[in-house]
Amino acid sequence: MTARRTLEAIRSNPRAILWGAAAAVSVFSLFGLVTGLIPNPLYVRMVPRTPTDYLFLTLTALLAGVYTAQRLSTDVVESELEDDDAGTGSEDRWALGGLAGGFLAVGCPICNAFLLALFSSSALMTYFDPLRPLLGVISVALLAGLIYTRHKRTCPTCAT
Repeated sequence: MTARRTLEAIRSNPRAILWGAAAAVSVFSLFGLVTGLIPNPLYVRMVPRTPTDYLFLTLTALLAGVYTAQRLSTDVVESELEDDDAGTGSEDRWALGGLAGGFLAVGCPICNAFLLALFSSSALMTYFDPLRPLLGVISVALLAGLIYTRHKRTCPTCAT
């Protein structure tokens, strides 16, 4: 498969682009509603919203959409290149880890029932809340790095 054909497969796949856009909107909506960043009558956020929360929510959603579109559009390319040693299941686990980190980065620490069951609310506010921006940076870097490595692997002209 030539490099031109690979790029055409990625660019001319409206199904992948639509699924990527749907994934981005879904992640933004779900994470935003569940964490209270999108105000709703079902959930009241107990920690003030900050601009970094919205930044990490937006970046996580956009990167999730890009990863979805890239994964769908390059599955055909990868099957034609017969490069199964890369392990897409492993990549999906890394993507899931990046999404989980993004969710924890934008979530209210004392509203998270799982974290609250493990730690006290004062411990969460003292130790976890100041680390949320770092967790957001790590999760965004993880998703961006995953997208970059998938691009390098599936783009024959980029690898040389």
